[in-house]
Amino acid sequence: MNSHYPFELPPLPYSYNALEPYLDSETLKFHHDKHFKAYVDNLNQALEKLPAYQNWTLERLIRENYRLPFQVQTAVWNNAGGVYNHNLYFNLMEHPGNQEPEGKLHSAILSAFGSMDKFYQKLKTCAQSQFGSGYGWLVADCRGRLKVLNTLNQDTPLPRGFCPVLLVDVWEHAYYLQYQNRRGEYLDAFMRLINWAAAEENYLGCFARPMQRPGRK
Repeated sequence: MNSHYPFELPPLPYSYNALEPYLDSETLKFHHDKHFKAYVDNLNQALEKLPAYQNWTLERLIRENYRLPFQVQTAVWNNAGGVYNHNLYFNLMEHPGNQEPEGKLHSAILSAFGSMDKFYQKLKTCAQSQFGSGYGWLVADCRGRLKVLNTLNQDTPLPRGFCPVLLVDVWEHAYYLQYQNRRGEYLDAFMRLINWAAAEENYLGCFARPMQRPGRK
């Protein structure tokens, strides 16, 4: 997607039915084509009359939100987060398989959680306990150490100084058409869809540039 305004809705990186039976085509169509698109459109609208900020990257709009004109801070915070989170989410899934992470990410997960099963349970518990809308995350700190955490609404871990590795969306629109109120079943399904090659790339990318210190909102 474009690195700055005007942002564009990136295409879904697989067919609508590629993730079945874990996520059905109707869920993906509504989630990607309606909800994700709305965040892109609303972010562009918020920035339309602010040429001084139109060359800011998505990450900068999030990290330095407090530098924006006060009247647009909330709109940009919510919608830039929505674009960032959804772009990451859709690119972290693939056709179901039994793959597990390899290389540095696998070693870091074992170091932080003891085993893959314990990691899966930690992420599921974190995401399932999120009250209302939000996300469950696997993030890295400045030393590459992993941590599981959750965020509200469209918040991201970026202003807290963490580097995102993977996330699971627990807004109801991510699963309700197929799973209704059975969030736990959706989370079990998501674990079968994780694109570990993409997660590994994200993790290695955490070392490709200096970690930013936490900003203030």
